[in-house]
Amino acid sequence: MALDEPKETDEVIQDSGLTFLIDKTLYEEAQPITVDFMDSAMGSGFKLSSSLAAAGGGCGGSCSSC
Repeated sequence: MALDEPKETDEVIQDSGLTFLIDKTLYEEAQPITVDFMDSAMGSGFKLSSSLAAAGGGCGGSCSSC
């Protein structure tokens, strides 16, 4: 996950006052995508889950950035 400016090839999604950018091709392959904010004793950060994890792709079940 990174901060970026929108590109022509990006899908722009706005939810709860946040703006998410994802490559349109990846978005079509990975839908549905879930973004959760986690806060625990191990730290806090975003947890990303998608249908790619079920297909054996992505980053082993879910992606996270703390």
